[in-house]
Amino acid sequence: MGLNKEDKKPKNAGQNPWQILALGLLFMIVFSWYFDIDIKPRLTSKTSDSKGQINSASENTSNDQAVAINEEMVLPSQGVTLPVVWGDLGKQLVDKGVIDKAKFEAVYARRGGMTDYEKALLESEKNANLKIDQNNAQFILNLLWAFGLANKNPILETGPMQSEQYGGAGRFASTGGWSLARGGAMDHYSQYGLVELNAKQQDLVEEVSQNIYRPCCGNSTYFPDCNHGMAMLGLLELLAAQGATEAQMYKAALQVNSFWFPDTYLTLAQYFQKRGLVWDKVDAKVALSSSYSSSSGYQQVRSEVKPVQRSSGGGCGV
Repeated sequence: MGLNKEDKKPKNAGQNPWQILALGLLFMIVFSWYFDIDIKPRLTSKTSDSKGQINSASENTSNDQAVAINEEMVLPSQGVTLPVVWGDLGKQLVDKGVIDKAKFEAVYARRGGMTDYEKALLESEKNANLKIDQNNAQFILNLLWAFGLANKNPILETGPMQSEQYGGAGRFASTGGWSLARGGAMDHYSQYGLVELNAKQQDLVEEVSQNIYRPCCGNSTYFPDCNHGMAMLGLLELLAAQGATEAQMYKAALQVNSFWFPDTYLTLAQYFQKRGLVWDKVDAKVALSSSYSSSSGYQQVRSEVKPVQRSSGGGCGV
């Protein structure tokens, strides 16, 4: 008996093509289970401009990938000499009771004592320019805090510190937190003409102070409700009184803020470096603005770059 044509067909010849496709998909799923496959479109366009290429590189860099920076640019190991002469201001603060010398020395005795330079800033009548570094940043903070608190200035007398909604100037950390005076901090608040500013210098301090922020809060130096704000106000007053330009004031303020908040400004240096801008090319006014140096601005930066965490440095004073 002869075989018909259907009997001569291979057994799988009539297999449904959908079954073949299903088997293929099953194979791909099983294969991808064991192997990581990353399928990306290959872009062939050659018309992208340089800006687009920079943006793409930035977007492809993970926010947890550290960017190499030159820390020496941000926190010079030899410190920074500021364009302000301290003179006998430390001695004046002690003489007027803004700084109770016994209390002050007791605080630093628990920390290993003051250096000769720090003692001179407190006692000498002939100090040269202030110098800040990673070791004395907190000491400089305390000195400038005391000075900013005590020096008579319209910002303290008619600015937001006096707003009724806050219940008076004595309720802030920058006032209530100063515990190293003879008597209460408010006994010395804006009481002494340690340095006097002319109208032009005062205008400069008011303008610059409204553009300088600090990462511990959302307020500018014009509202010095914390110790860093009060200390920065004091520094700006000294800078203006001694003839500093607006650009010099921003530069000095950024240098000082960097030593007070080292993690913040090392992180900001990474942020700008990631965008192709080396730290010493960053406009100090921009870096100190609300967009980067306020608490909210810095939090946005932290979401885009891995924050730096150092074991020491800076400090909150007292």
